[in-house]
Amino acid sequence: MIKVLKPGFYTSVQDAGRTGYRDMGVPVSGAMDLFSATLANRLLNNDDNAAVLETTMTGPDLEFTEPTHIVVTGAEMQPAVNDAKIPYNRVIKINSGDVLSFGKLQRGFRAYLGIKDGFKTEKVLGSRSLYIPVTQTARIVEGNTLPYQPYEGDIENLIEIKIDNEFLFDTHIEVFPGPEYELLPEADKERIRTATFTVSPQNNRMAYQLKEQLLPNDFGIITSATLPGTVQLTPSGKMIVLMKDCQTTGGYPRILQLTEKSVSVLGQKKVGDTIDIRLRG
Repeated sequence: MIKVLKPGFYTSVQDAGRTGYRDMGVPVSGAMDLFSATLANRLLNNDDNAAVLETTMTGPDLEFTEPTHIVVTGAEMQPAVNDAKIPYNRVIKINSGDVLSFGKLQRGFRAYLGIKDGFKTEKVLGSRSLYIPVTQTARIVEGNTLPYQPYEGDIENLIEIKIDNEFLFDTHIEVFPGPEYELLPEADKERIRTATFTVSPQNNRMAYQLKEQLLPNDFGIITSATLPGTVQLTPSGKMIVLMKDCQTTGGYPRILQLTEKSVSVLGQKKVGDTIDIRLRG
């Protein structure tokens, strides 16, 4: 198992998400940057849905009590084993008693720790993703233990494979027109196509708000289905991008829909980072 010595700012167990329960109001949850979580699992020859640790802004200190293999992907947080820096996107062998730590955030916002065969925490409604009130906690805390299956075998050496994840740190966000996109006046459509938008301090796993606003409006719709990546427009003109822990329905117009790839890109953005919207379709 892993002993949590320090939990980091916000570290949680996540997998590909909780599906099949949206009709009961249960969010999908899962990794904010699904690309990086999946990459970690594939490098370890895991199932894509194996549980990983998602770390936000600052990483945890973790002690391993059994041998295994790990991979760190996503944001660059200077990971180290026993104070010796380790590379990103590479399989690292872990021995009993080894301690994984993280340094200063250099790029991105969320890093992912994959472990051979995935973390074996409790499944609730078919997923290990932490989300209150479905699970008892939303994040790990100091003193927690995280179970995993010890592994002493060998994993195929993939060190020569070049992995291109630079798109995660780009500013481009690809979107499709949402169901209510045509309600927008031409001035707002032009602003979406040409303006630069800034991540506001109001951002978390539920939603990202953008600092710059569109025109005030009196649009009204019947409460309708929403998804991670749905961009809602409030009457004041504020744009809210729903993320992995978002509600399943909403009453604000759905003006845009991010691609899954762009949800990963936005999940690597922090307060003050800028994005530009690229409309498709």
